[in-house]
Amino acid sequence: CLTFDDGPSKTTPEVLAALDAAGVHGTFFVVATGYNEKYLPLLTQAAAAGHQIALHSASHEYSDIYRSSAAYWKDIALLKQRIAPYVDAESIRYLRFPGGSTNTVSRRYGGKGLMPQLKTEVEQRGWQWVDWNVCAEDAVGGHPSADTIYRNVVRETGEQPHCVVLMHDSATTRTTAEALPDIIQWYRDQGFTFCRVEQVLPAP
Repeated sequence: CLTFDDGPSKTTPEVLAALDAAGVHGTFFVVATGYNEKYLPLLTQAAAAGHQIALHSASHEYSDIYRSSAAYWKDIALLKQRIAPYVDAESIRYLRFPGGSTNTVSRRYGGKGLMPQLKTEVEQRGWQWVDWNVCAEDAVGGHPSADTIYRNVVRETGEQPHCVVLMHDSATTRTTAEALPDIIQWYRDQGFTFCRVEQVLPAP
């Protein structure tokens, strides 16, 4: 599963073009921060092309969303409201926690019991939270080159038979789209097939 966080942005059209050229469907964990408002119509295009749209965060401000369970769900409600004009937000049952389900930064704001509580609440709603086991490290400082991103994915995949690859289509990750053709070709050469997250992790 190729997954992309923090879009849509000015980078998203290049990511969609690369996926389209390869005939591969991805999963987009989207934000609606106000900064990316003008790119939200791209969600309609991505969904129409067969990609999965999933939830990430409205603000992506850890200090805000991880203060409490109520603050987290308020953020998710705002995200759904902002993307509703472009996709069927009410039908989305997949999300990715900013920082992942085992992040430690949330403890600073909501205490160490917050992430276990949020995971339970997601599951009680009949939703699915999604982590990753391969990180492209495309959002680290210093803007890694396409070649570096490709090597990161190959290295992190290792011997794993099932991979959920974390990438980004944010404004600052321009080289991810450049790396995609080689990443996709490498996985194909290893015998992998590509799926949307919902195809391999059925909602509860």
